[in-house]
Amino acid sequence: MGHMTTRTATIVIGALIAVVIGAAWYWYGSLPDPIASHWNAAGEADGVMAKFWGLALFPLVMGGLFGLFLLIPVIDPLRRNIEGFRREFNIFFIAIIAFFTYLFALVLAWNFGARFPFGGAIAPALGALIFLIGVILPRTKRNWFFGIRTPWTLSSDRAWTETHRLGGRLFQIAGILAVGGAIAPSYAFVLAIGPLIAAVLILLPYSYIAYRRER
Repeated sequence: MGHMTTRTATIVIGALIAVVIGAAWYWYGSLPDPIASHWNAAGEADGVMAKFWGLALFPLVMGGLFGLFLLIPVIDPLRRNIEGFRREFNIFFIAIIAFFTYLFALVLAWNFGARFPFGGAIAPALGALIFLIGVILPRTKRNWFFGIRTPWTLSSDRAWTETHRLGGRLFQIAGILAVGGAIAPSYAFVLAIGPLIAAVLILLPYSYIAYRRER
């Protein structure tokens, strides 16, 4: 992973949020009211929302994530550990904000009349995000906010390290499978969620086993 300072990450995240706010303001008058805001597993629009809230939701969520980006390293009792993987922490938040920016662009395109399998369009970005999380997980250190937090990983550095090493591999596999939703849009939801559920079901007991091995 390349060099990514907190200052640079703050600027990039702020810029992406500003782009979303600017685009929502610029195209507000051209969009229908209400706008399509929910898509089913088949990628078909099946829900609408008032235009204002449909557009405002994105910068609100992104702003909330930005707040967490700034707050977590300050309030976490194990904040010194977060500083040990701060570059990866910064990259993760840029990636998730970029994902919401991409999702916002898809919603705009759909409501301007473009038609495409929505799940299939999300799949490459979601898969890349999950894969990135898999790359980051083994580099994390024990903390209360980011990672696979079970009673056993939070109680043992060794259990944390071993669980996140396995978690990294599982999430990378899940990310690759999620990208497959772009090829098979009808299965995009299953390919994204199924492997993640499987990973969680594996990692929960594994974290306990790793903890017991230390005792």
